[in-house]
Amino acid sequence: MQSLPILESHTANILDKPLRLQEYGVGIFKTIVTKSALKKAIKKNCVLVNGKIATTATFIYGTEIITLLEDKNNKKHKEIVLSLEVVYEDNYLAIINKPPGILVSGNSFKTIVNALEQNITKSNLPDAVAPKPVHRLDYPTTGLLIIGKTSTSIIALNKLFENNEITKTYIAVTIGKMQDFGTILELIDGKKAISKYQVIKRVSSNRFASLNWVKLTPETGRKHQLRKHLLTIGNPILGDQTYFLKDLKLKGKGLYLHAYSLVFTHPFTNEKLTFLKEPSKKFASIFEKN
Repeated sequence: MQSLPILESHTANILDKPLRLQEYGVGIFKTIVTKSALKKAIKKNCVLVNGKIATTATFIYGTEIITLLEDKNNKKHKEIVLSLEVVYEDNYLAIINKPPGILVSGNSFKTIVNALEQNITKSNLPDAVAPKPVHRLDYPTTGLLIIGKTSTSIIALNKLFENNEITKTYIAVTIGKMQDFGTILELIDGKKAISKYQVIKRVSSNRFASLNWVKLTPETGRKHQLRKHLLTIGNPILGDQTYFLKDLKLKGKGLYLHAYSLVFTHPFTNEKLTFLKEPSKKFASIFEKN
């Protein structure tokens, strides 16, 4: 039934007991290094076992030929033209400055993932893969985003995130009078969430009473964590169209949230890396008016 080009092939090891394909298959392909990515490939009918389309219920016993086919939907991705600022790059990883109003990944045509290959130099290491973000930034958020370039680096970077060994700092402009610093512990979707904040400067505002230049450090990684947390203390982020106070929604200016810094130890060179990227001029212009 094979009609798509073969990307990779693997002969299964003999197993003591059968394993589901989505368990056994993690790591057997260079271009698919996570369980979720493998599951997506299976659901797209891109994985064959002994020449037949596999499902998430397929079991591996040993000696089967497991084949990964090219996803026909990926061909259109090469047509996207989107220039990205590359802040840092080596053979293992890259750091880009994500522009506003673009999804990191997903079913949309215009995504960071689809634009990476034309902006990132392919690694020359044996386990090089298509460059892939190892964390997320929201659609309207700007700033530093880590990209993995090899299968082992993607796994290693994910492990750093799991172990909280990557420190991320954000800059935001928030609405309303707020304390100089604090820690927000409000649960998000029933899960533990911790965000620390420090107000760097303020400016009075006729409409918003006060606007604050705030440094934010999330210690957990829940979806929309900073945006939700700041709303819970009554100081939502300026320009947020989802988490806002009644009659205090600023439209047409974008979200004033920027991933400002990343600090971590390079998983392969052991070098301590620190990256800083200032937010766009629209942030500073608010405080220059005072």
